[in-house]
Amino acid sequence: MTIHDATIGRFFEDFTVGDIYQHPFGRTITEADNVWLTNLTLNTNQNHFNEHFASQNPITDGKIIVNSGLTVAMVLGLSVFDMSQNAISNLAFTDINFRHPVYVGDTIYAESVCTEARRSKSRDYAGIISMTTRGLNQDGVTVVSWKRSVLIATRDSGIGQRHFPEAADSVSDYS
Repeated sequence: MTIHDATIGRFFEDFTVGDIYQHPFGRTITEADNVWLTNLTLNTNQNHFNEHFASQNPITDGKIIVNSGLTVAMVLGLSVFDMSQNAISNLAFTDINFRHPVYVGDTIYAESVCTEARRSKSRDYAGIISMTTRGLNQDGVTVVSWKRSVLIATRDSGIGQRHFPEAADSVSDYS
């Protein structure tokens, strides 16, 4: 019998500059998502929650627009599985560009390209991965993009690994 360790995500050695990672999950944005984050962050722009007010917005064809903070958070979250599951720290997040409005009911996907991979000079247990990430809606239209760098553990560091507890009883107890 083989035991497969509870390890997810990539480590520094797993990245190749130029590789594109199409992140496996998509997420449809609901009205509750948009209103909840807008209220949570005290964003008072009525284009996010007032249909009558938003009906006057020529950029959104009069529709309520999803809070851009939610769009960023969702695309970032979708990218974690592949790009920063084993990150120790975010280092930089730059050049955020909102390229197309996002509306309630849109399904968001994300993909990233690894633009740089180098060993850390000050932390021998990690490397620095730089990437460009973009969010796409269900029609394949890019809605947001940015550049990001993370400090990510090397596989031999042991960081983020072997966290699953050893069972107090034996495997034969499954029966």
